[in-house]
Amino acid sequence: METSSDLLQEIIVGLKEVGTIEACAVVSRDGLVISTDMPEEKKADSLAAMSATMLGAAETISMSLGKGLPGRVIVESEDGKLVCTGAGPNAILVVMVQPQAGLGLIIVELEKAASKLKKIV
Repeated sequence: METSSDLLQEIIVGLKEVGTIEACAVVSRDGLVISTDMPEEKKADSLAAMSATMLGAAETISMSLGKGLPGRVIVESEDGKLVCTGAGPNAILVVMVQPQAGLGLIIVELEKAASKLKKIV
């Protein structure tokens, strides 16, 4: 029987197969690492904390303006893109992608993964 940890790892591995995703993390809404696949594991704690803060702030702003919950937050820079999406009341899914990556397929796959995560976390 698979554990929750095994299921989380399967979701992360599946996302990394998209091709342009360089790093992936499942983090708690409090900003703690739940599961990750990053080249530099030591940065996972910072990524988790800042992603939770960023998505939480976006949700607060959007709700206070009467626009509902945002589907995701996307940060684009010269060296890549960071996409954060909620995965239920307890988790956030974060991916870092290559700068040239188109986000269409990535967003579709993120939504599928977030739906799976809601049932696990």
